[in-house]
Order: sequence, then C-alpha cells, then structure tokens
Amino acid sequence: MRIPCPHCGPRDEVEFTYRGDATVTRPGPDAGVDAFHDYLYLRANPRGWQVEWWQHNSGCRAFLKVLRHTVTHEIRAVATATETLEVPQA
Repeated sequence: MRIPCPHCGPRDEVEFTYRGDATVTRPGPDAGVDAFHDYLYLRANPRGWQVEWWQHNSGCRAFLKVLRHTVTHEIRAVATATETLEVPQA
C-alpha cells in the first residue's frame, strides 16, 4: 500500500503505523463505566470504506486521517488530523 502523505508525498505503508478507527468518539468523564467499556472494547469491523488514523512514523511524524477500503485496501483520500473526511455512502 502507498499512502500519499500531505506533507511528504506518496510513501510506502511501512513508514506508517495504523492507529485505529478515526470515527470513534471518546465518552465524556461523567458517561459511566459502561460507556467507557464500550468505547474501549466494542468496535465495528466494517466491510467497505472506513476513516482511520495513521501516523507517519518514519517521515514527518504527523497523524493523518486516511479513507481506506477494508477489503481492497484502496486509499481514496488522506487528510491532516484537523480536517474532515466523509465515508462515501454505498
């Protein structure tokens, strides 16, 4: 897989570390134990497009949002951590 870093250009995936689903929101401090348990352990495993966190460890070290297809590994878009990526509707 080649990931097009917005700062460094296209790079091989070995330069990056996968950091997880970028659409999950951490519960507030008063949400309770059950909400925090669900946040940590109950994750979807979608088939199709997903927005993910990746870190460019061997390059600029930036955290990036990557829109990747979980079956074909096609990368459709990459954004900085503060930008928004939308999952396309099937």
